Amino acid sequence: MTDLIIIQAGAVVSASARAVFDSAEARFVQTLEHPFIRALGLEGASSMDDLYADSEDFDELNRAVAGRLVEAAEFMSTDGYGSVSPNSGRKHVAYMTLGRVNPAVLSAIRDMADAGSVNVEVLPFVSFAESAYAAALSYGHIGAEEMLTELPANRLKAIPDTSALYAVTEIDSALTAGEVKLTLSEYYPDEYEVYMALPAPDGSCYEIKTRKLYEIDRMKDYDAAAVLLVPPADELDLPRHSVDGLLRVMRILRAPGGCPWDAEQTHESIRKDLLEESYEVIDAIDRQDPVALCEELGDLLMQVAFHAQIEEERASFGMRDVATGIVNKMIYRHPHVFGNIRVENSDEVLANWEKLKKEEKHQTTVAEAMDAVPKSFPALLRAYKIQKKAADVGFDWSSAEEALPKVYEEADEVMAALRDGGNGDIADEIGDLFFAAVNVARLRKIDPDLALKAATDKFERRFRLTEQLIAEDGKRFEDMTLPEMDDYWEKAKIILDDK
Repeated sequence: MTDLIIIQAGAVVSASARAVFDSAEARFVQTLEHPFIRALGLEGASSMDDLYADSEDFDELNRAVAGRLVEAAEFMSTDGYGSVSPNSGRKHVAYMTLGRVNPAVLSAIRDMADAGSVNVEVLPFVSFAESAYAAALSYGHIGAEEMLTELPANRLKAIPDTSALYAVTEIDSALTAGEVKLTLSEYYPDEYEVYMALPAPDGSCYEIKTRKLYEIDRMKDYDAAAVLLVPPADELDLPRHSVDGLLRVMRILRAPGGCPWDAEQTHESIRKDLLEESYEVIDAIDRQDPVALCEELGDLLMQVAFHAQIEEERASFGMRDVATGIVNKMIYRHPHVFGNIRVENSDEVLANWEKLKKEEKHQTTVAEAMDAVPKSFPALLRAYKIQKKAADVGFDWSSAEEALPKVYEEADEVMAALRDGGNGDIADEIGDLFFAAVNVARLRKIDPDLALKAATDKFERRFRLTEQLIAEDGKRFEDMTLPEMDDYWEKAKIILDDK
C-alpha cells in the first residue's frame, strides 16, 4: 500500500507537513517557478512545470498531473513488474501544491488510483488568505475582531454580506483583477480603500499595499499567491444595496425608536398600497419607461418586504421563507427545465403548469380550482380565470365566432330589463353581458382588461381632441346640443384615425 499525500503549501508550511514531504520516497511539487516554493528549498523535488508547458488545455494538464502522481504511487506498491511486492512496506509519495489543491486534479487522482494499492490523503494548511490576514493585522490595517471569509477570484460572483472581511485569492493577472473589480464595484464605491497582499521577492512573507478599488487592475505585479483584502462596510453607508439591506431598513423602521407610522401598520392598513404599487408597475411597463419601472419595482418590493417583516415579528415566516417557497415552486412547476419532462412548445408548458398546480394544491374538482381564484381579483380578470378553468375540461365554446351570438343575446336581455325598470335585473343582465364579452375575448386570446383599457384610452384621446376643437371655435360643451357635440366627435375621430 502506498500513500499519496497532497500537501497544500500556503505562505507557511507546518513543520509536520514539511517532515512528511522530506521523508517521502518520491517528492513532487506543482511548480519550482514561484518564490514561496523556492524559499522552501525544494529544488530536489520533481515539478510539473514541463506538463504546464506541454499541455494544450487545463483538462489535459489536470489529467497529466494526476497520471504522473498515481503512476509513481502504483509503481512503489509493486515489484516493478506489476505484482504487489510483499516486501514493499508502507511508503508514500508527496505532492506539494501552491495553495489549495486543484479540485479537478484531485478528482482525476481519485478516478485513476487503484483502491487496493494507493491511498489518497490531503493535509490541512495555512492558506494564503490567512497569511495575508496575519500580515494585515501586523501592519494594523484591520482589526483582530474581524472574521475572514475567503473567496477565490475565479468564483467571485457576489458579495453575500458587506459587513464581513473578505480575502479574494488567486489574483494572478491584471485581467483577473479587472474582473474582481467589476464584481466588487456592484457593492462598494470606486474610492473604497482595499489592501493588496503580494509575496515579498524572497517569498518569505506578504507585503501589504493600500489601494483604491478602481486601482486594483492598474498595478504592475500580480501573482497566483496574491490576496485582495476587502474590509467590512456598513451596507447602509454604501451607494448600492441588496435585498438584505432593504430588510434591515424595514426592521429599523418598525423597531422601538424607529418610525411610529411604520410601526403601526398592519397587513390590512397597507393592503391598498400593495395594489397601488402593482398598478404603478404596470403603468411603467405600458409607458415603456425603464427608469420608472426600476423605481416602481423597488416600491413594490418594499411592500413585499413590509408584509414579510410583519409576519417575521409574529414568528410566523420571514423573507427567506417567502423566497424559499417561490424557488421551490418554480423548480417543481418547471420539470422540463429542472427534471426529465420533455415539452414541445409553450402551450404544453402551460398545460403541464396547470396540472402540477392542481396536484400541488390538492385540487380534485374543477369547482375547487375555481375556488382558488381570488375573489379580490379585478372583475374582468376573475371572469377570465374562471372561464379558463371550465375550458380546461372542455366546458367551452369552440370558437369566438360561436360565442359572439351570446353577447347579442345578453344585450337583448339588458334592453328588456331596461324596459321593465327593475334595477336588480338590469345589474344582473349587464353582468351577464360583460361575462359573455369576456368569453369572446378569451377565445381570441385577447386580455379583456387590456382591451377595455385600450378602449378607455382611445375614448379619452378623442374626447380631449373634441374639447380642443370646440374651444378653437369659441364654443363650450355646456352651450351645445348632443348632435353638435357628435359632429365635433366625428371630426376628432377622423383626425386621430388619420394619425
